[in-house]
Amino acid sequence: MDEIHQPLPEPRQPLVTRTLTEWRTLAILGGPILIAQLAQMANGVIDTIMAGHASAEDLAAVGIGSSLWMPLFLFFMGMLGALQPIISGYNGAREVGKIMPATWQGLYLAAAGSVIMILLLTHVHPVLALLNLEANTARITQGYLNAFAWGIPALLLMTALRGLTDGLGHTRVIMAFSVLSTLINLPMNYIFIYGKLGLPAMGGVGCGWATSISNGVAAAALLVYLNRSRVYRQFHLIADWVKPDLAGMRYILGIGVPIGFTIFVEASLFSVIALFLAPLGPVVVAGHQIALNVVSLLFMLPLSIGMALTLRVSFLIGARAPATARLISRSSLILAAATALVFAILLFVFSREIAALYTSDTEVQAVTVRLLMFAALFQIADVIQVTCISALRGYKDTRIPMFIMLFSFWGVGMPLGYVLTFMDWLVPAMGAAGFWVGLTGGLASASILLGCRLFLFAPNSGQAVSAASSGVR
Repeated sequence: MDEIHQPLPEPRQPLVTRTLTEWRTLAILGGPILIAQLAQMANGVIDTIMAGHASAEDLAAVGIGSSLWMPLFLFFMGMLGALQPIISGYNGAREVGKIMPATWQGLYLAAAGSVIMILLLTHVHPVLALLNLEANTARITQGYLNAFAWGIPALLLMTALRGLTDGLGHTRVIMAFSVLSTLINLPMNYIFIYGKLGLPAMGGVGCGWATSISNGVAAAALLVYLNRSRVYRQFHLIADWVKPDLAGMRYILGIGVPIGFTIFVEASLFSVIALFLAPLGPVVVAGHQIALNVVSLLFMLPLSIGMALTLRVSFLIGARAPATARLISRSSLILAAATALVFAILLFVFSREIAALYTSDTEVQAVTVRLLMFAALFQIADVIQVTCISALRGYKDTRIPMFIMLFSFWGVGMPLGYVLTFMDWLVPAMGAAGFWVGLTGGLASASILLGCRLFLFAPNSGQAVSAASSGVR
C-alpha cells in the first residue's frame, strides 16, 4: 500500500509535529487532485473559446448543452465518489479482498448511470422547446449532446476507477489521465469544429465529438495502465471480475447518493440565481459570471484539500486510528481558515486588476469589483464548509450533511439572497450583491451546522470504525 497512507502512532508524538505531518500528507494527496481538477476545468475553457471562434450560435449551443449535461454528471460523480472513502477505509483496515468487489459494484453503477445520462441527453427536445431557442441553435445543441453522449460511458468509467486509484492513495494516476484528456481535446476540437484533415466543419457539434474521443482515449489508456502496472497488477481488475451484488451497490448508494444530491443542489442553486439575475441586464449578469468564475477557480485549492481530507480520514478510521482522524479533521479547519483568509485578502486588494483581466468594459468592471468584495467573504464561509463536509464524508457521514446543505442553500441562502436583491424589506434592494450576501449567509449556516456535526460525530468514531468493516463483501 502507499506509504503516505500509513497512520501515525497515536498519540506519542508532539501535537504540532503530528499536525504538520498530517498537513504534509494532505498536500501530497491533494496536489495531484488539484491538477486533475484544473485539467478538467481547462476542457470547459477550451470548448468555450474554440466554439466561440466558430460562431455565436455555436458558443450558445455548447453553453446550453453543457448546462444540461453538467448537473447530471455532477450527481453521478458525487454518487460514485462514495468509492473513494469506502476503498480508502478498506485500504486502512488492510481488507484488500474487499477492494475489487467494491470497485466492480461501482463499475456496475457507472454503467447504469451511463444509460440514464445517454437517454436523458439524447431526448432533450422538450427542454429545448421550453427554452424557445432559435431553430439553428436548438439543432446545434442537440447535435452537440448526441455527440457528447458517445463519451459518457468512458467519462463515468474513469470516475468509478478514480475511486480505486484515489482510494489507494495514488492520486497522481487520475491527474495524469485528466491531463492526457485535455491534451487530446485541444487538437480534436480544432479538427472537428473547424473542419481539418478532410473532415467537414462541425462547429459546436464537433465540440461534442472531440470531448467523447478524448474521454474514450483517456479511459482506454487508464484501463491499460491498471492492467499492466506493477502496483495494480495485484488487484487483477479484469481477472477478479465480480458479479453484481445488490447489497454492495446499496452500500455505495447509501453513502454516494447524498453526496451526489448535495453537489446537484449546489450546482442548481447557481443556475437558478443566474436566471433570477437575467432581468437586471447583461452588465449585471456579466459581472456576476466573472465573480463566480474567479471564486470557482480559487475554490479548486480548498476543494482538492477537502477531497484529500476525505481519503485520509477514511483511511485512518479503517486503520483504527480515530485520534489521528480526529486531529486531522479539526486541524484542517485551521488550514482552511488560513487559506480562505489569504484568498479574501487577494480579492480585496486586487479586485480591479482581476476584473480588468476578464473585460475591458468599464461598466462590467465596476459591477465585478463590487461583487468581488462580497465574494471575499463568501470565499471564507465556502472554504470552511467544504472542509467540514469533506471530513464528515471520510467518516461516511453523508445523509445528515445533505439535509444541512439543503436547508442552508435553499432555506437560508436563496430566500435571503432574493429578498436582499429585489426587495426593500431589510435594506434597500442591493441588486446582484444581494445574492452574494445571501449565499454567504447560507454558507455560514452550513459551516456552523457542519462544524457542530463534525465535532459531535468525530469523537464517536466507534461507529465509523465498525462501518469500515461492513459494506461490500
